[in-house]
Order: sequence, then C-alpha cells, then structure tokens
Amino acid sequence: MVSTLCSRATATSSFSTLLSSSTLRRRLPLVGAAFCVLSFGLSNLCLSSSLKTGCAQSLPFVPLLRSKFGGESPAKSVRTIKMEGSSGNTVPSIVVYVTVPNKEAGKKLAESIVREKLAACVNRVPGIESVYEWKGEIQTDSEELLIIKTRQSLLEALTEHVKANHEYEVPEVISLPITGGNLQYLEWIKSSTRD
Repeated sequence: MVSTLCSRATATSSFSTLLSSSTLRRRLPLVGAAFCVLSFGLSNLCLSSSLKTGCAQSLPFVPLLRSKFGGESPAKSVRTIKMEGSSGNTVPSIVVYVTVPNKEAGKKLAESIVREKLAACVNRVPGIESVYEWKGEIQTDSEELLIIKTRQSLLEALTEHVKANHEYEVPEVISLPITGGNLQYLEWIKSSTRD
C-alpha cells in the first residue's frame, strides 16, 4: 500500500494534497509515512518557514524533521571532523572487515586484536552468509563479520596478526577509510591503539 500511495503521488505530482489527506494519515502508519518521505526526498516536504496549507505540516513527524534538518538548532550538538583536516588529537583512521567461520573464532580473534592494541573496537556481527568462488567451485558458508576500527598506520600489523591467528588459508582483510565522524570517538580510536 505504501509503495502504491508513493508512486501514485509521484505520478500525479500532488504530494502536498496526498500528505494532507486525513485518509492517508489514518491508513498509513508513521513508518509508512516516513518511507514516503524518504522516497520523495526531504526537499519536497516544504520544511521552510513559509509552509503552505495542505503541505506536510499536519503530519506528526514534521516538527522532528524540521528540528533535525531545518533551521532550529538541536539541543545537543555533536562535534564532527573531517580526517583530512584532523586535529592533533586524531589520526587517519580506518574500518577493517574480517570474516571468521564461527562465534568462537570471532571472539578469540577480536579479543586478541584489542588486547594487542591493534584496534580500539571490534564489532562482531553474527549470522552472515557468504557466497564466493573458491578453487573453481561456488561455496556458501555461514560466517561472522568483524568490523574493526583502528588507525590507518596499523593496517599492515593488523593484517599480519589476522593472517597469523586465522584458520582460513586466505583470510579477508579489507580496509575502508574513515573520512569523518564524532571527534570524541576519533580521539578515542587514537588513544586506545598503539603508535
């Protein structure tokens, strides 16, 4: 129903009329309305101070959106930083993905990585299924994913540690740059890892 309502609104360009409809508000729960909002994009919501009658102002979530995306300042601000212009309290940081065959292997490897100060934090995500080609055959395995937050400068040492402590012949070690984020968290990554 949500996709039908969203696509009908898009086709007729009557988004404001659709959103002000009391029938829609009764039938479409907040989650469905939020889905419509995300489908249309926030720019179509008329969130400026010059709201027109019949636009989205009658929906219960619009004040929240206005405070999050509009001109009102939030009660508590989070300081963010871009890594390129990082302060002396942060270092270039990365997220590293490593898959492991099971919970026990994941827990053991995660604890050794943090104990050796090769990472500030390791998240263990159970229940993933990997499909891949290995030695000419398609394989499907249940695995656990480790999401590792560390310094960019520790990638080589972390990779060697994973290879030495992993049961796979060719363990996955993939790094992605952290380009910005919560300044306090990025400072914590630096202080929780070795130089």
